[in-house]
Amino acid sequence: AVPLFIFSGMAMLKGGAALRLVKFATTLVGHWPGGLGVAMVIAMGFFAAFCGSILAAITAVGTIMMPKMIEQGYPTPFVVVLAASAALLEALIPPSNAAILFSALTYVPVSKTFAAGVIPGLILLVFMVLLVLFKCRHIKTDKKATLKERISSFVSALPALITPIIILGGIYAGFLTPSESAAVAGVYAVLIGFLIYKELTLSSLISCLKETAIITAVIFSIIATATFLSVVLTYTQAPQKLITYFTDMGVSVNLFWLMLGAICLILGTFIEIVPVFYLTVPIFAAITLSFNQSLLHLYVVFVAFAGIGMITPPVCVGIYTAAGVIKENPANAFKEVPLFTLVGIIYGILMILFPIFSTWLPSLL
Repeated sequence: AVPLFIFSGMAMLKGGAALRLVKFATTLVGHWPGGLGVAMVIAMGFFAAFCGSILAAITAVGTIMMPKMIEQGYPTPFVVVLAASAALLEALIPPSNAAILFSALTYVPVSKTFAAGVIPGLILLVFMVLLVLFKCRHIKTDKKATLKERISSFVSALPALITPIIILGGIYAGFLTPSESAAVAGVYAVLIGFLIYKELTLSSLISCLKETAIITAVIFSIIATATFLSVVLTYTQAPQKLITYFTDMGVSVNLFWLMLGAICLILGTFIEIVPVFYLTVPIFAAITLSFNQSLLHLYVVFVAFAGIGMITPPVCVGIYTAAGVIKENPANAFKEVPLFTLVGIIYGILMILFPIFSTWLPSLL
């Protein structure tokens, strides 16, 4: 499922779907205070619903939106960090490669992990929108789009907007497995790129395949190495010893969640989220179950805190990618990181305090 979702996202990017999504989001909210920033966040949320790669989301939406925002007077450092932060929606809003990897490690059904990320993902989107509305309230706005322009942009974006319905509808209706839905999404992305938007060419399709292969190779190289470490941990019984240590100390459930958040935040600062998953989830999952807590709650809290590492130096891969899109020095963007980090920590604490956000929707399945 992982390479197939990455491919569908790349095909959507090269085939013109991302551009239509951005135009639709801009006609909806472009006239708000900080409207272009809000439009970028919403477009990231849409794109997250059919793209398995955070970096692809930054590239797809950021390439279109970031130059336009800077031209309208948005501070360049803020734009860079906003693009990197908004792309974290991909880790929560299904389908998500992070959810697939988590399910592979914990044996939780992928459909339930997908469902666990929906409400937290929407809450994160609201947090991002509120931050933009506050920070950019004095920046000039676009003229309000007419009803005709909104309808036209909606019709143009409709083939792309249907994609999540195909992916998630197939899974939850029981017609498709996650891997099959990813394959269907890839075929659908190619078809609308060639037949509807007519922007996908044979050379760009080959480029999609190459980029998918590179991203997949990187991810699976990490997985292969981390799997070896997991086997070593199993033989040394390190998870069991850690559980015993926690229980003997009399650590409360709330303290455990706070310690987990702090560990994920620190590791995410120095290591990308995929290896952090493979290094720590097997241990955290065992401790979570020993406290009789939901693994779906673990998934959301884990992503909330480890995802902040996408924007915190030194290994802030999200900022490096976003800065590279507009050829900006990433170091210039670091001054905006504390504000976004603070918002991320508040969001993570909210996810800890209210596990119902991650468990309610999966309980209905």
